[in-house]
Amino acid sequence: MSTKLFLYFLVLSVFHVCSQTAASEDDEYDDVTVNQMLAPKTHETDATQILNNLLKEYDKKLRPDIGVKPTVIDVDIYVNSIGPVSSINMEYQIDIIFAQTWTDSRLRYNSTMKILTLNSNMVGLIWLPDTIFRNSKSADSHWITTPNQLLRIWNDGKILYTLRLTINAECQLKLHSFPMDKHSCPLVFSSYGYPQDEMIYKWRRNSVQASDQKSWRLYQFDFMGLRNTTDIITTTAGDYVVMKVDFDLKRRMGYFTIQTYIPCILTVVLSWVSFWIKKDATPARTAFTGLVTSMSCPGMSVCQGITTVLTMTTLSTVARTSLPRVSYVTAMDLFVTVCFLFVFAALMEYATLNYYSYSSKKPTCIKTKRPNYSVLDVGPPPTVITLNNSMYWQEFDDACVYECLDGKDCQSFFCCYEECKDGGWRKDRLHLDILELDAYSRVFFPTSFILFNIVYWVGYLYL
Repeated sequence: MSTKLFLYFLVLSVFHVCSQTAASEDDEYDDVTVNQMLAPKTHETDATQILNNLLKEYDKKLRPDIGVKPTVIDVDIYVNSIGPVSSINMEYQIDIIFAQTWTDSRLRYNSTMKILTLNSNMVGLIWLPDTIFRNSKSADSHWITTPNQLLRIWNDGKILYTLRLTINAECQLKLHSFPMDKHSCPLVFSSYGYPQDEMIYKWRRNSVQASDQKSWRLYQFDFMGLRNTTDIITTTAGDYVVMKVDFDLKRRMGYFTIQTYIPCILTVVLSWVSFWIKKDATPARTAFTGLVTSMSCPGMSVCQGITTVLTMTTLSTVARTSLPRVSYVTAMDLFVTVCFLFVFAALMEYATLNYYSYSSKKPTCIKTKRPNYSVLDVGPPPTVITLNNSMYWQEFDDACVYECLDGKDCQSFFCCYEECKDGGWRKDRLHLDILELDAYSRVFFPTSFILFNIVYWVGYLYL
């Protein structure tokens, strides 16, 4: 009996505790629900009444303070990213958040809510500035997932309107120093219809800011900074306030150094190897000066010239692929052209040396006087020539060269034969041995090319 009573009291106590817990939970839920619902209903009602009262007699076709004073627009720009920059199309892409702030006395209200933050649905119900970007080729506003627009209204009538834009803006690149060029790409905007006496734009303090550059797509450029200015332009429709932001960019040389400068320099240096090869080794020298092998084109000057021209022309074409078809000479054009001239000069040096070397290999004029001639002599009869009224006998030898006549002046700037060094020279004539042209070239070509590079890089990088 006692056991049954104990179980009965235990069940009653558990039931009582559960009922109290449920009651307390219900009370807490009701209180929270009431606290969460009452306040938003009050603010929502106030905001709705404020907007209805503001827009009841509002005319969005008229600017604020029309006929009284100009409307002042304070401008802020936040740069999300810049790039890519297209040298061929002379344009660059920029992603910004464009903010405009002005005061419209018709939108003043009295309420405990000092700020009304609204979405894009309210944008089309009030007056907005007719701002245009003067140097934009195309522009897109972002609409995903909703229109990227923000509208805030203060109780004193101040309005903040922001939107996100992606603009392809024109940038006139001056490519005379390409690829060591620096540019200032502008972003220009103003009012489309309101002149200065009706609308004035002003920059706010620290009005242009930029995000972290790690997400920017300036693949060939470094961002050097920005500048914002204000200007007035005069047109037939009136004087307009024009705002401009200049983005300073400097081109990176890494890509062009690998693709153009290093191949051109190596091609020029490779053409000098022929100066250390014997002048009689025509196939080998042809291979180096013409950049072809002796197996493919042994001893053919036509092949070496054509191959050299094609090699340098290809490098020049590759350098031009990332440029518009400008009519002036760029820094890269100058470098490629000079490298082409050095390679061509090395080819002409070999052609000149080869011509005079083979021209000098003629029979020696051996002055052998033979007064007695016997029919018993073996061999072909000697050749008899008359020279200075004297009879001389000549025997031909392919390994000898002509001798210069004593006292005869050399008729050219260059001495073609070794014996001519002792002859009389005309006044102001240059004394060079053409057969030693390789020795001269080993010094002249590298020295002149190094001097050219010093002048070129110092002139374009530091002057």
